Amino acid sequence: MAWQKSKKKGNQADPEKGERPRDGKSGAFWLDRPVMVTGASGFLGGWLVRRLLETGADVVCPVRDWVPGAQLIREGLMGRVNLVHGDITDQALLERILGEYEVKTVFHLAAQTIVTIANRNPVSTFESNIRGSYCLLEACRRSPGVEQVVVASSDKAYGSQETLPYTEELPLQGRYPYDASKSCSDIITQSYATTFDLPATITRCGNFYGGGDLNWNRIVPGTIRSVLRGQRPIIRSDGQYIRDYFYIEDGAAAYMLLAEKMVDNPDLVGEAFNFSNEIQLTVLEMVEKILEVMKSGLEPDVRGEAAHEIKHQYLSAEKARSMLGWAPLFTLEQALRRTVEWYEEYLE
Repeated sequence: MAWQKSKKKGNQADPEKGERPRDGKSGAFWLDRPVMVTGASGFLGGWLVRRLLETGADVVCPVRDWVPGAQLIREGLMGRVNLVHGDITDQALLERILGEYEVKTVFHLAAQTIVTIANRNPVSTFESNIRGSYCLLEACRRSPGVEQVVVASSDKAYGSQETLPYTEELPLQGRYPYDASKSCSDIITQSYATTFDLPATITRCGNFYGGGDLNWNRIVPGTIRSVLRGQRPIIRSDGQYIRDYFYIEDGAAAYMLLAEKMVDNPDLVGEAFNFSNEIQLTVLEMVEKILEVMKSGLEPDVRGEAAHEIKHQYLSAEKARSMLGWAPLFTLEQALRRTVEWYEEYLE
């Protein structure tokens, strides 16, 4: 795999590639720490599990479906974690896992994340994203050993706003099914933190991209695969939708940093944090950057078919910088190079 070429341990960075040191405490914090990751067979979940294992954490993953293409399976990570088969809406199962594995830190990533699927199948999305979240939070509330809960929300939770960039003080007003599901789970998490003093925090990130995403309908993997096949990359929208793209390795590192910071700062409980490179790009501009990295002269096929999606999204990460000392590890150019390398290796 391409990532093996630059695989590093712990918090080391590669200065020759311009990488910044990884934020956070030493690996001693995570060594032998019991951690539960929901959504481990998902895109972000796979990268987070891998990073936790590198630091020596003792990871348990509730998994509903067998997904052969998932990083958890593809890279052999499944053989290094405690795997429990079950559904995120099974509160009794979650309580059993938290108790029997003596979990201290919970990362709640499990969700139905595809906007087009949510528009076609809203009920299944609401079940996973809303019911799954309150079942997880209630299980954590009833498990006194849990010390930190980091819940994945999304920039979509803000909905359409007149004021940009999104800051954490803006109201959550998702209207389309996926957006509404993330607004709801976000508010429910705040409720548990405020009402029951549950040690929970919330992340709101932009559109994740990077190696390991095998949903070819997403713009980054779809574009790379098309170019490698000599085909014109397809843009479903008119190409002018503005998105906040966030590299997946930066995302995994940010989640761990937030959990670490909660130990020393109880004021973080109930807070939400945006994580973003703070770069505004249209879909067409992102495709053009990928074509540039891949040295391709192919012209995008712009179809203008997208509907029920927010036109302009842009996050401010000022709060994360000031309160957590956070900064991304990779520039856009570095991240795109690493991403393209991953898919070149994978698609061979």
